Parts: sequence; C-alpha cells; structure tokens
Amino acid sequence: MTDTILVLDEGTSSTRAALYDRDLQRGRFCQLEVPLVSPAPDVVEQDASLIWASTRDMALAAADGRVPQAIAITNQRETTIVWDRATGEPVAPAMVWQDRRGADLCAAMRADGRETVLTARTGLLADPYFSGFKLAWMLSSIEGLRAQAEAGKLAFGTVDCWLIWNLTGGAVHATDASNASRTGLYDIHTGDWSDELLAVFDIPRALLPEVRDTVGSFGETSLFGTPVPISGVVGDQQAALLGQGCVAPGQTKVTYGTGAFLMSQTGSRAIASTSRMLTTVAWRIKGQTSYAVEGAILNAGTAVQWLRDGLGLFVRADETGGIAASVPDSAGVRLVPAFTGLGAPHWCPGARGLISGIGRGTTKAHLVRAALEASAFQTADLLAALAQDGIDLAVLRVDGGMVANDVFLQALADFTTLPVERPADLEMTARGAANAAALALGWTDLETLGAPSVSATRLAPVMAADVRERELADWRAAVAAAIGMG
Repeated sequence: MTDTILVLDEGTSSTRAALYDRDLQRGRFCQLEVPLVSPAPDVVEQDASLIWASTRDMALAAADGRVPQAIAITNQRETTIVWDRATGEPVAPAMVWQDRRGADLCAAMRADGRETVLTARTGLLADPYFSGFKLAWMLSSIEGLRAQAEAGKLAFGTVDCWLIWNLTGGAVHATDASNASRTGLYDIHTGDWSDELLAVFDIPRALLPEVRDTVGSFGETSLFGTPVPISGVVGDQQAALLGQGCVAPGQTKVTYGTGAFLMSQTGSRAIASTSRMLTTVAWRIKGQTSYAVEGAILNAGTAVQWLRDGLGLFVRADETGGIAASVPDSAGVRLVPAFTGLGAPHWCPGARGLISGIGRGTTKAHLVRAALEASAFQTADLLAALAQDGIDLAVLRVDGGMVANDVFLQALADFTTLPVERPADLEMTARGAANAAALALGWTDLETLGAPSVSATRLAPVMAADVRERELADWRAAVAAAIGMG
C-alpha cells in the first residue's frame, strides 16, 4: 500500500481518476469521455453501467499497479440512478442533472404552494434540476417501477452512491450529506431524509441510501486485490469549494465546466436566500454541518461545445481563446445558452436559447466571444443576487476547464468588477476530494487547507464603467427575450 489517495472524479462529460501524494500534489491522471444522450427535447441521459465501467477502468489505469491508502469520490450531482438491489443492474438510463422531464411536477408544486415546504426544509427551489423531481418522474412514468420500489426491490442513488455500491460489491448503499442536500428530499437542518417531503414527492423511503459524513468511512473496495477504504465522498461543486480552500464564511468560488456553479461558504449558518439562490450543505465533518449559498448556471461550457459540435466553428475548445481575441468585442452579439432552461437566479425551465444582435458584419469570432461572455454575464447576475443576500466579495476564486482561457477570464473580471484568481492547478474538484480523504487520514486539517494560495494568477477589471453597464443591459434584455420564449 502506497502513501497515495486515489480520487475518482465522475463528471458529466468524462470520468477522471488521479493519484495524490501525501503533500496533496497530483500525480498520474487518466480521463475517459462518457457520452450524453439527448433523444428528445428536455431529455438528457447516460448509461449508468458505462459510468461505473469507465470509473473502474480509470481507477485501475491511474493506480497503475499501486495500491492507494484511500479512495475519494467526487461526482456530478443530482443525476439520478435506480437499480435492482438483487442484480445490481440499473433499471433505466441515468437521468442527468440537465434533464427537464420533472418540469410538470415543479409547476404543480409552485402553483399549490408546496414549493414553500421544499425550500424551508432543503434550501432548494422547485426545479427539475434536483434529483427528487427526476426520481418522482421515473416512478410515475416507467411501468412497474413504483410497485418494485414499494416492495423494497430497488435502490436509488446519485452518482456517488452508485459508485460506492459497485466499489463495495453492493455492501454499502450510502451517500454523503453534500450529495443528499441536492435531492430535494433531505432536510438540511435536521440532517436526515424528510418524511414530509417523501410524502410530497410520493417516494418510498426504502429506496433511499444512508446519509453519512463527507469525511469518514464508506466501506472498502477489493478493486486492487486488497481492501482499500473509501474515506471521502463529496459532490463536485462542494469539492471545488474545499479544493479552493474556501473554509471560512464569505470565501467564494466558481467552477466552470459543463455548467458553472458559484458557491459561497457560510459556515454553520444556513442563510435563507431572498434572491432565489440556493442554500446547500457544503460538507459534514464529525457530525458538524457547514453550509453554503449556491448559484447554478446550467449551461456554460456547453455553449462552447455547441459551437464546436453543433455548428462546426472550430475543432478543439482550446482554439476559442485565439478566435475570440481576434476581435476587440462581440460587436453587440449576445448568446443566451438556455439549452436546458435557465438556472439561478431566474429558475426558468421553459426558457430557450437565442442569439441576438447579429448583423452583416458578424463573424465566427463574434459568436465565439459571445459564448465566452455568456458565462461571465451569468456570473455577474449571480453576484448581484448574492449581494442581495448580504454577501459581498473582495475576490472571486475560479477553476474548471474554461478558466484556462484568458479572454474569458478578463471578461469575467470586467463584468463582475472583481479581481479573479485562477489557481495553478485547475482540477480543484479532484483536489477537494483528495482533501476530504486527507482529512480522514489525518494528513491535514481545515486550517491548513484554508491557507491562501501563493501560485494563483490574478486578473483585475479594466473595462470602463459606462461600457460595462451598457453591455450588462444588453445581456439582460437578451435574457428577458429567452425567458419570454418559454
């Protein structure tokens, strides 16, 4: 057994595995794409068996014959999987967090006032983004599923739970508090599944996993020929928060991947947002819960992917920096990437994507720049909502694949009016999961993890205030038009 932690990072578009040494430096890293399937509008699925197979294969590839001291898991959140307890086989494709088929139940809950109960117990809103709406849709729409669930024959879990089940050979059906808090079924104040909400969603409790601390034991796997403990499990955005060292109230990060997620640490206080932001569990360690306020951008990197795969404007995503830099601005072009509706602070599942401001002089470069700026504009909207909740920032910590692009990073600083810090290692999600396992092993503590980074790149805003306000006004008009299409 080596002095290493193996992190399994199962994201929306790919599965990654990485080895971290005792100094929490990343070593061997392996990655494999996992395809998304969207056979109809509002339907986004993945093959749950492929999720497990890719995780297993990347784990073995990253370990490369070594036996790690512990395993940590971080994962795409809200994605919903149901499987047969006897066979371990999924009974349907995984409903990915972007799937919107639970929208009718959301509308009904908003109309009859049940959303108030949901928000009070969970800190969430009625949106098909969250697992409870997906699970309820599955139980009501897939023939025979409800009867099997009520008979105790089925298990539900988010991706972390599915991986734990498979890693332990079905011995452990558990999740952690950070992932449980994204289901809409977990009372973030009592730290347990809510019987009241299970009744609201009409979901049998027998389906649900045990909720455990983020840092602790999730069983052992024999994947490497000898028992290795699973010692840390944390949802991807909370993992990035821990990876960025945001352990004190007010410290805030945004991760830019398929979607983009702002998360601001609030410590032991669960702040009830007045601006349609989410209150969520950051993590639970030694029975003590830390909370965060979160804003979710449902489509960030997907805008770039669409320009690449849907329109064929370039071959590789890393070309976008040079293309966007070839023009001084987007020339008034706005791209609202509401491919699966809009998240915070709008929460409009019916919104549809649009491109506005096109003229005869519009080029590929303007479209690419507009796609990058869309994530910066959406972040500015989130920060405005955060300010309404009394949270003002001095600096914005960022990570994820998009922030390697300096054009995007400068736009982010300009439109948010904040200095933006980019770490030397952009894989903060994996780093946060490694931190969780390192806490379990006693290799580090929260005070050490919260020390400021000396290797971060900082960009300051340079845009004139009048230009920024004009650009933001144009953006918000485009968003209003996208919402009006719903």
